[in-house]
Amino acid sequence: MSTDQLFQQFEAFHFLRPWWLLALPAIGLLWGIVRVRPSRRFELPSVIVPHLAAALTIGQENQRRLQPVDTIAMILCLLAVATAGPVWSRVPNPLVSDTAPLVVALKVSNSMMQPDVPPNRLERAKQKILDLLKGRAGAKTALIAYAGSAHQVVPLTEDPDVIKPFLEGLEPRVMPQEGEAAGEALVLAQTILQTRSEPGSILFLLDGISNSDTALTANGNTENDATVHFWVFSREPNAVETPDGPGFGPTVAVTADARDVQQIIRNINTTYQAALSQDEDAKWRDQGVLVAWPAALLLLFWFRRGWTMRWSAVLLLAFLFQPLSDAHAEGWRDWFFTPDQQGQMAFDAKEYEKASELFQDPERKAYSLYKLGRYEEAAELYAWQDSSDAALGEGMSLMKSRAYRQAIVAFRKAVDRDPLNKAAQKNLELAEYILEYIESTREQSDTSEESGIGADDVVYDNEAGRGTETQQQPGEVVPETADQWMRTVDTRTGDFLKSRFALENARGSQ
Repeated sequence: MSTDQLFQQFEAFHFLRPWWLLALPAIGLLWGIVRVRPSRRFELPSVIVPHLAAALTIGQENQRRLQPVDTIAMILCLLAVATAGPVWSRVPNPLVSDTAPLVVALKVSNSMMQPDVPPNRLERAKQKILDLLKGRAGAKTALIAYAGSAHQVVPLTEDPDVIKPFLEGLEPRVMPQEGEAAGEALVLAQTILQTRSEPGSILFLLDGISNSDTALTANGNTENDATVHFWVFSREPNAVETPDGPGFGPTVAVTADARDVQQIIRNINTTYQAALSQDEDAKWRDQGVLVAWPAALLLLFWFRRGWTMRWSAVLLLAFLFQPLSDAHAEGWRDWFFTPDQQGQMAFDAKEYEKASELFQDPERKAYSLYKLGRYEEAAELYAWQDSSDAALGEGMSLMKSRAYRQAIVAFRKAVDRDPLNKAAQKNLELAEYILEYIESTREQSDTSEESGIGADDVVYDNEAGRGTETQQQPGEVVPETADQWMRTVDTRTGDFLKSRFALENARGSQ
C-alpha cells in the first residue's frame, strides 16, 4: 500500500455513533475509584513474628497486580468503541462489480526479449498476465500492446480464454514500429476505462520507460480516477524510474514465485476500495464487530474457574497483535516454525510436493521440484539465482530435460561463477560428451543423397499401408500434435495482429 492510499484510509476513518465514546471517561472514572480504594486487612497480634504474620495475611495490597476490575473496564471500553461504529470503508454497490476493471498495458519491444528474466522478459510477462487473470477471476480486463505506438488488443472482458490466444500472438515483429510509447498507451487505457462507471486501474508491464514518457504519464494521470501501477520485468538495478505522486500506485518487481502477482492484486484492490470510499452514495461498512470480538472472548474466559486476569490480558494482546502471515502451511506449526523449516521437515519426510509449496527459499523450492521430476520448472527457478550452485542445479535440471545445449551453457555459467566448483566442471565435460555423441550418431544415421531423399525432405513411413506415402517439401510445416496446431493458431493470430496494428498505425499517421 502506498503512502497516499494509506493516508486515504486514515482520512476516511470515523465513527458512525460517536456519542457512545462519551462512556469512556465514565468507565475510566469508575475504574479509578475502585482501583485505588484500599482493601481491608485483618491485623494480626504483634506477638507474632513478622515473617509468619506475612505468610498468614491474605489480601495484601499490591497496586501493580492485575485485578478483575481491570478486565471489566477493558471489556466495557471495547464494547463502547464497538457500539460507536468505527468505519473506514464503504459497502460496494451490489449492482456494480466488486472487483476493479483493469487495463493491462504490455510493452512489446526488442528490449523485452532480454533473457535476464528467464526465459525472456516478454514471455515471463505473458505468463504473469495469465496468473493475474486467474487470480482476478470474474473481473473485467482489457489488453493493450505498445512499443513505438499503442494498440488495443482485447477490450474489457471477463473471459480469460478470449485474451489468451491474442496474448500468445504478441511479439516484437507484430508491432509497426520500435519505441516506448508508454504515454500513448496511458491515454488509450484511460479512454477504455471512461466507458465504465466504477473506478478502474491501469497496469503497465515493462522493462524501461523513457524520460519523455515519464513526464507524459505524470501529467496525464493527475486528474484521472484510474490509478496507474507499474510491474517491472528487469533485473537491472533502478531499471524503471516510474512516476510518483497522486494517481500512481507502488512499483512491483517481478519475482520467481507468485508473490508479485499477489502484491499486484492487493494493490489493485486497495486502490479500488480507496476509490469507493469517495462515493458519497455508498453506505459505510460498520467495523464494530472487529472490536467486539476481543471483548466477547475476554468475557467468555472471565467466567471460567481458575482463570486469572493476567492471562486474560495476555490473550487479548495475542489476539490484537496476531501478525498476518502468508505461510502456506496451516495449524499450530505456524506458531513455532517458519515456512522454510516446515518445508525442510516435509522434504526430510520425502513429501516433495508439500515441500515445494512450503519453501520460500528459491533454491530449496527448486530442488524440491527437481526431486519431483518437474525439471523445466526447477531449471527456470534455478535460473533466477546468482550462485554457482544454482547454475549447477539449472544445468542438472536441463540435462534431465534432455536440453543438452542449454545445460552446457548453465554449467559454464556455474564454472565462471566459481572456478573451484568441481561438480560443475565434471558435469560440463559429461554434457559436452553426450552432446557430441548424439550429434555424431545422428550424422551417421542420416539418409544420404544416394537414396534419393534430400537432406531437407521428410518421408513418413507407411509400411502398414494406411493411405499413401507423403513427402513433405522443404519449408512446409505439417502439425502433428495438438501443441503444434495451437502454435500454428498463435502464429496466425500474430499475423492478424501485425496487419491490424499496421493499419491502425497508418490511419493514425494520416
